[in-house]
Amino acid sequence: MKTTIGRNNPSWKIATTLFRAFVVTGLLFYTQRLLAQPAPGKLPFSPLDSWSFYDNINWTSDWGYAPASFTNLNFSMLGNGASLVVDTNVPAWLQYRVYEADGTTNLTVDAGSVTFWFAPSWSSANDTNGGFGPQEYGRLLEVGGYTPDSSFGWWSIYTDDVGENLCFSAQTNDLSSSVATYLSVPICWTTNYFHFIALTYSATNTALYLDGVLATNGPPLTVYPGPDVLANGFFVGSDSNGVLQAHGLFNSLRTYNYVLSTNAIQSQFTSGIGAYVINPFNIAYMSMPSAPSGPSSLTNFYRAITGSGNLQSLGAASTCITGSNVWITNIVVSATGSGTNMTMTVTFTIEGGADGALYDVFANSILDFSGNTNVAWAWMGQGYHCNIYMLTNLPNTACFLILGTPQDSDGDGLTDAYEKLVSKTDPNNADTDGDGISDSDEVLNHTDPLTANPGWKLDTDNDGLPDAYETTVGWNPNSAEAAPGLPAYSKNPVP
Repeated sequence: MKTTIGRNNPSWKIATTLFRAFVVTGLLFYTQRLLAQPAPGKLPFSPLDSWSFYDNINWTSDWGYAPASFTNLNFSMLGNGASLVVDTNVPAWLQYRVYEADGTTNLTVDAGSVTFWFAPSWSSANDTNGGFGPQEYGRLLEVGGYTPDSSFGWWSIYTDDVGENLCFSAQTNDLSSSVATYLSVPICWTTNYFHFIALTYSATNTALYLDGVLATNGPPLTVYPGPDVLANGFFVGSDSNGVLQAHGLFNSLRTYNYVLSTNAIQSQFTSGIGAYVINPFNIAYMSMPSAPSGPSSLTNFYRAITGSGNLQSLGAASTCITGSNVWITNIVVSATGSGTNMTMTVTFTIEGGADGALYDVFANSILDFSGNTNVAWAWMGQGYHCNIYMLTNLPNTACFLILGTPQDSDGDGLTDAYEKLVSKTDPNNADTDGDGISDSDEVLNHTDPLTANPGWKLDTDNDGLPDAYETTVGWNPNSAEAAPGLPAYSKNPVP
């Protein structure tokens, strides 16, 4: 984002000459490391069993136990490298035994813990973009079955039909016609976004954790299915008839015969979240979106991405430092909300740098500087040095913030930092894919700046604009006059 003013004005010359490399500061809310594969054999305090779902043919557990039965299951590369998918319009189920022939117990229903990762194929009805939920009371994990007269026995983790509540309920066979709904927490989930669910239960307490945070606790567990019901095993993603499906993806299911501590659950979440965020298949669903932006043109100075974006100005800093470097300092992080709805708010100060220079702020949940388009950063907005800013609604898992300088080596209206981090285009080539349309115009018009479109070489009206481009932005490719009210084509502005 540089023009002849950038070359001739002393302050801009300092900004673009001295700040050729974007300056980095990282803000990590929780430590991440990849989730290790389960070690063969059981160790003290290890799970009763675990299911990573890498075996998508026989669906055996990590301890090597085969399911009792299964049908109409699918497999996805979303998640931690592999996920079970239970989401069909015909009966589908995955049934495991509670008790194996060799005496192994895979699940205890009177006292213990269950943890797993789940991503819905639906969005909650209260989601920002609207959704319909699973449209049935979707079973995540279930033993037995609900009966109106409490004549059988039931133990279930499930969502309501609109996907706005996550519940744990149980019945015994006492003919009391009652359901003990021990736990219920509000949720607001988005399609294919993985959440970590942990349930603990005992004769003294019940508790439900979402994404490593205690969401609610409840009364002691006093009713649960008896031996005859347990003999039919437990089901993942549906009821015993293959209906009331969860309609989503499961990964890393673990069962325990003791109550996990809050620290153990938090540790599982923080050690596992990195694998879900960094998986290229998950990026489209779990990465942060860029802030609203638009092109602006000052005198001889073209910027394709500009504006305050998501940054909220809190005024001038008490001290002001200028210099050849620029950095983020005085970082304060606070939490808003709780459980799955918890978000983070961060305030910080931009120091160093030059007067009048706009510094871009980028965010990502992965500290990556490669050219991998699957791990692009999000543009948060622009700010001036010696000022305090606030960002809200950041993820409660991990977030890195990076400052970018105004350096724009190829003069296409995108800063070098933006091209390296967000668009992944060549900061030294104004038209990375060589199709005649500048990188900035492709970014602004949501076309791919990394893939050339051969049709963009055709210019029927000889106005210097390829027909495909004019069609994309709504102009007439047979007329050299652009449609009124549409933005002017930048034609690769250069200093």
